[in-house]
Amino acid sequence: MSGMSEGPAPAADLVGPVVTESHDGTSTGTPEPPPLLGAYPLPPPADALPQPPLSPPGGPQPPSFDAVFAAAPLAMAVVDRGGQVVTANDTLGELLGTGTDGLTGKVAADLVDLSSDARTWHAYREVLRGRQARLRCTRRIKHPDGHSLWVQVTVTPLPEAEKAVLLSVADVSARRELQSRLRHLQMHDPVTRLPNRTLFFERLSAALEAESYEESGTGRIGLCYLDLDGFKAVNDTLGHRVGDRLLAAVAERLTHCADEAGHARATTPLVARLGGDEFALLVEDSTGTDQLAELAESVLKALQAPFDLAGQRLSVSASIGVVERHAAGTTATGLMQAADTTLYWAKADGKSRWTLFDPERNAHRMTRQALASGLRPAIERGEFALEYQPLVGMEDGRVRGVEALVRWHHPQFGTLTPNRFIGLAEEDGSIVQLGRWVLKTACRQARRWQLERPDEPPIFVSVNVAVRQVWDSDLVADVAETLAETGLAPHLLQLELTESAVMGSAGRPLQALQALSDMGVRIAIDDFGTGYSNLAYLSRLPVSVLKLDGSFVRGFQYEGTDAHPNPADEVVVEAMIRLAHRLGLTVTAECVETSAQASRLRRIGCDTGQGWLYSRPVPPDRISELVDADTGGRS
Repeated sequence: MSGMSEGPAPAADLVGPVVTESHDGTSTGTPEPPPLLGAYPLPPPADALPQPPLSPPGGPQPPSFDAVFAAAPLAMAVVDRGGQVVTANDTLGELLGTGTDGLTGKVAADLVDLSSDARTWHAYREVLRGRQARLRCTRRIKHPDGHSLWVQVTVTPLPEAEKAVLLSVADVSARRELQSRLRHLQMHDPVTRLPNRTLFFERLSAALEAESYEESGTGRIGLCYLDLDGFKAVNDTLGHRVGDRLLAAVAERLTHCADEAGHARATTPLVARLGGDEFALLVEDSTGTDQLAELAESVLKALQAPFDLAGQRLSVSASIGVVERHAAGTTATGLMQAADTTLYWAKADGKSRWTLFDPERNAHRMTRQALASGLRPAIERGEFALEYQPLVGMEDGRVRGVEALVRWHHPQFGTLTPNRFIGLAEEDGSIVQLGRWVLKTACRQARRWQLERPDEPPIFVSVNVAVRQVWDSDLVADVAETLAETGLAPHLLQLELTESAVMGSAGRPLQALQALSDMGVRIAIDDFGTGYSNLAYLSRLPVSVLKLDGSFVRGFQYEGTDAHPNPADEVVVEAMIRLAHRLGLTVTAECVETSAQASRLRRIGCDTGQGWLYSRPVPPDRISELVDADTGGRS
């Protein structure tokens, strides 16, 4: 091969299929333009051609085929079956920079680099042997003056009797340059001049292909996925022009961070703008989480310095999600999902920070999503059940009522307590359907206990109500319908709402609470003391019961220890109880776990208690046993 070639062109540079026509002449690719005239082979006998009208004597004569071949603007050569140049025109000599005389007898494949890759070489040999109709490919060759040029090479068989092929060469360097420039525009962001989302995913997909990491490198890949904090405010207040300048300035600093990180390493991280104010730094052949953490720290530090943009001094920060893992078994979609999730964690944790992907935390998120999507079907399938915890009188120890607590018997995750799914139910609105089921089931059970003990004082049932049930459904109608259907007296139903849901209630919620109270239903405030704790406001609400949050009661737990009670705990609780009594409210203490707590609460006037000292939440039949034991102890 001559020294004119720069080696094989990339496979992507082959234009179209190697075979573009079948051997019998049937077209299988791009239609071939009409064959060019050449100096070789000789034209057929004149009597075999249609005869044109005779020219007048002394008129113009048709040009010879030799003259046409020599003057053709397309570079051409006739190559024998052995692959050597028989003759070439001046255009080819000028294109290759060797002159026409120097081409005769040369190996054609060396002139235009046809032997540098197996696929092209095989196709070329097949054309020479007459087994293939045509070869067309694009090659890069080196001109003697040192510059490179791209050429499109076409090899076409001449008639069989000539035992030769026609080699034509077209300079496509300008077209290649235009294609390259168009691709650059297509693959880069016009604002920051960084690779865009398309090019980023192209590089990411290539990095995750097995051959990319199996032959060399660490076999690992890392990604820093960042989002500017508060960028929308910049656009909204200063305009998109300033916003674009800020993005360009951020891109410069990210590129500098990537260059610094790539110093003395095999590869430099790819910086890309994925859209809006989102950027990514892709680290191929990463060495571990330490490398990604160092890169993320450098990015945060680089963005701390204010930006001076045409008289505007701006400060921004970024939240960064960091993912680092083995490339094997990783997909582009999976990596980006993990990065997006981790970026969300970074923002949720306070912004202006980086967060490393945590599989355990992600598993919890996936579980949460699975629970959220399965809530409504679970209600329809009857996967929920109620347990009940006694509410006991502090003076006599008698079971006065029970609180209904819902449990989800999940087929995959087992039995789940309310803190695992109630928040999800409130978010997607399924709390209305679930709350309606809890209300009916609890009232039906309370009525059943009453019928089982007609001679004993009935126990009431307390049901938790979410504020969304008040807004998204007709709670008053639901309660009235349930009481009528089950036959339970209104005073035997207590509805619990959290303090934050009740305080400040106005409009529809307040009207609903008033209607329920007028109906005879008791209203209780749950977890009192953790929110507004506005006792004066309570006097204007139809509330009859306060349930003290367990955090107050835990301060009373000193039984069996050397510690001494904090007098302030008793003073605060006693003050709340006295104020509640002055307002006509009864008080229930939650989380009563020891007899010492119970005795102190009894001494300061607490009405009822609830906690493990009396019973954990239990199925309905266990409540019957507790009530029977309580009745038997008093007889």
